[in-house]
Amino acid sequence: MKHFAAKPWSAVAISRVVRAFFYSNEAISSSSPRTDTLYHRMSRLGDPKISMTPVLEQWAQEGRDVKQSELQKIIKQFRKYRRFTQALQISEWLSEANFGPSSRDIAIHLDLISKVYGLERAEENFNSIPESFRIDKVHGTLLNCYTDKKSLEKAEDLFQKMKKMGFIQTALTYNAMLSLYSRMGKHEKLKILTQEMEQNGIKFDRFTLNIQLNAYAVTSNIEEMEKLLLKIEADHQIALDFHSYFIAANGYLKAGFPEKALIKLNRSEQVIPNKERKIAYERLLTLYAATGKKDEVYRIWNLFKNVGRVYNTGYLSMFSSLVKLDDIDGMEKIFEEWESVNTLFDNRIANLMLSAYCKKGLLEKAFVCVDRLFSNSGYEPDANLWLCLSTQCCIDGEMGKAVECMKKAILAGGPRWKVNRTTFVAFLEYLKKEGNMEPAHEILRLLHERGFCSDDFHRKFVEYLNSDKDLGALVAMEADNNKEENDDAVDGKMSE
Repeated sequence: MKHFAAKPWSAVAISRVVRAFFYSNEAISSSSPRTDTLYHRMSRLGDPKISMTPVLEQWAQEGRDVKQSELQKIIKQFRKYRRFTQALQISEWLSEANFGPSSRDIAIHLDLISKVYGLERAEENFNSIPESFRIDKVHGTLLNCYTDKKSLEKAEDLFQKMKKMGFIQTALTYNAMLSLYSRMGKHEKLKILTQEMEQNGIKFDRFTLNIQLNAYAVTSNIEEMEKLLLKIEADHQIALDFHSYFIAANGYLKAGFPEKALIKLNRSEQVIPNKERKIAYERLLTLYAATGKKDEVYRIWNLFKNVGRVYNTGYLSMFSSLVKLDDIDGMEKIFEEWESVNTLFDNRIANLMLSAYCKKGLLEKAFVCVDRLFSNSGYEPDANLWLCLSTQCCIDGEMGKAVECMKKAILAGGPRWKVNRTTFVAFLEYLKKEGNMEPAHEILRLLHERGFCSDDFHRKFVEYLNSDKDLGALVAMEADNNKEENDDAVDGKMSE
């Protein structure tokens, strides 16, 4: 089928195939027959750059059955863990294996194309699908692609088309549009659409009500939020779930009613299903922290640990909560616990700990922590970590260390990384004042070479370093230019 056409492989792709084959063979030799399943082979290839196609081909060449239902389950799991590129590769292989894709397979394939390649490719794929397969589910998937990307005009046009085609019979499609209006702050349109649902006899489901509830919460319309809560609680056909109470608690916190938020959070705990406790506890940690109740945060943390093993996402939630509570001692204890049990290093956790040290001015502790974490781990500190240290060094007057950390930050920075303007300006002011021009020019050169600074910006700051110009005037001029061009400093790569 045209919409599942395979792409020609590049040299890079071929090298990935070789790596995947090698990895698969290595996995086979170290696995028992009981654990050597297709999903096991694929799930172990966590690097998103590794293609799933050669793994499937090898499995088939070994004479093993490849079942359509099994591939569908693997795709579902990969989507759950946001491994969209690899899920798309499996979907393409499935379509080319002459299983006869169902409308559900086609809809999932369309969604994956949008996530991996964007809307234009998704539209091309949709237009190539035979009319007989373009049923309500496939149209609904394209609508979801539009709403996910906040393509309002296209979403509205398709929604009206689907109504004319008789494809909208339940709340599901309405919810996609309601969510879009809510995320874009178009609450009047949201209200009009819910009224239309009532007029057309489309019954609200839990998601419809949560979208409405959230719209009231984010605008601090507490009166309407409370009215809706009472309405839901009075409807015995729709039970409030913990998400509803979380939304209400957020609304109260935003409006400055922490005690009312606490009541909703306590109620939420009573309706959390066992299978969703970990997800709910992660959110509860941060919500209780927002109320300022340290005891509640630690109570939930202990409940969390009793459910089973805590993974990095759980530790991230706890660290974020303790940052809000300014509990540096608690962070150190949890950090030691994480170090002792973690099997997968996570830079985000390290950055939170180091940011907390820097915020407290504990620079020496921060550098000791960096040495302990990265000296034997095989991992490298990321750019944000070095920038955090650089900024604190600058604040503490440790300019030699600040310069070295800034160099490391620039070298570690990815394509979307941004340099902090305040720190950068402080560097140049200090270095010029001290007559230490070599590191100043080196930092500018690194910024330019790494693509974090435009030719024009680089030229102007080099001129500044070689002149008696006032840096404040130059920065103000750059800010004015950037405001006119609606761009950040350093050609879109310098943050405020």
